[in-house]
Amino acid sequence: MKVDVIRQNCHNYSVSAMCDVLQLARSTYYYEAKVRENQQAEQELTRQVVQIFKASRSNYGQRKIKKELEKQGKQVSRRRIGRIMNEQGLVSKYTIAQFKPCKASCNESPVGNTLNRQFRQEEELKVVVSDLTYVRVQQKWHYICVLVDLYNREIIGYSSGPNKDAQLVYQAFATVKSDLNHLELFHTDRGNEFKNKLIDQALETFHIGRSLSHKGTPYDNAVAEATFKTIKTEFISNRVFPSQQVLDLELFDYVHWFNTIRIHGSLDYLSPIEYKLQHL
Repeated sequence: MKVDVIRQNCHNYSVSAMCDVLQLARSTYYYEAKVRENQQAEQELTRQVVQIFKASRSNYGQRKIKKELEKQGKQVSRRRIGRIMNEQGLVSKYTIAQFKPCKASCNESPVGNTLNRQFRQEEELKVVVSDLTYVRVQQKWHYICVLVDLYNREIIGYSSGPNKDAQLVYQAFATVKSDLNHLELFHTDRGNEFKNKLIDQALETFHIGRSLSHKGTPYDNAVAEATFKTIKTEFISNRVFPSQQVLDLELFDYVHWFNTIRIHGSLDYLSPIEYKLQHL
């Protein structure tokens, strides 16, 4: 094409002279050059969107991809990102409807809701919330427990196993790397796995206060509920793990990604670790 000839020789001859020789209007050359430049920019943007989406493990939608592009110095509208995602067949896991199971029976402990939905905490490891969910391992249900620091939404402890019991919660506490003596309050729903002798003894040992949601009020433990909705969508959905060992290894990998790489809207689109480092 004439435009290609001009582009390849523009360092030797003037554009005007070459347009005259090739009988090509300069406006046509600049128009086609601009179109080509825009096409190349669009291809590069598409590559970046696909890369960000894949790095998010197929979880990020338009909003978070937009934030990641902003970190790279690119201002791109969500509408444009959505168009690229449609063209490339990129569908976030969050577009898939999730089954919401009913809660099991709760205990009647007199312990009250000390937290009282104060989900924004200004100190690290002051208040930790927890919950459990189920996951398929071969033909049986196994369970996952996580401990979430309300300060930066970091998963500070986790465990998985075949039984939904106090031992699973106790194992999650055993994985916490921080000093448990700094923890002031432990908040959960009223599942029997949280309010029992084993957990009570552990909390008493480290002088950790107790807080339980009101009966039948999931919003009292909204952060833990939201964290597990995320885990179900990003890690558990439509998966059957071949063994408990594989589940343990992949859960370790997911928690590391969740804490160090995954951006959170509630943290101004930072990862929990980035948020903590910026607020030291």
